[in-house]
Amino acid sequence: MEKVGKEGVITVEEAKVMETSLEVVEGMQFDRGYLSPYFVTDAERMECILEDPYILIHEKKISNMRDLLPLLEKIAKMGKPLLILAEDIDGEALATLVVNKLRGTLSASAVKAPGFGDRRKAMLEDIAVLTGGKLIAEELGIKLEAVDLEDLGRAKRI
Repeated sequence: MEKVGKEGVITVEEAKVMETSLEVVEGMQFDRGYLSPYFVTDAERMECILEDPYILIHEKKISNMRDLLPLLEKIAKMGKPLLILAEDIDGEALATLVVNKLRGTLSASAVKAPGFGDRRKAMLEDIAVLTGGKLIAEELGIKLEAVDLEDLGRAKRI
């Protein structure tokens, strides 16, 4: 318990072998889940697990697919999964992500950004730093339709 401290998260899992082991993983956790059950990758545990994904960190709500389409095409060519963190994702944008997931064209998941107000922006900036990406915000001069793969964060596993 000393290794993770007061703010750390401890997960106990059943092993397939008879030995006890300890694995310390550095990262972060926040209390938000996927926006659609169609994003589930492990139906038994109702989890969405993405290996080596790109991470789009967007400050505003995403409803319009037209702004997101150029980025989705680039990611589909790379064959990597995508996690979208935004204030909200709905309408045409969410429907397109679900359809592409069901067709197997693009492995994607969408999550509402953690926090509220100014705290949300600060948390998104922290996530951007942690993942090596950029916070996509119009006030910073970055528009969603102009986002390139270098602007996205990365993680080993989500």
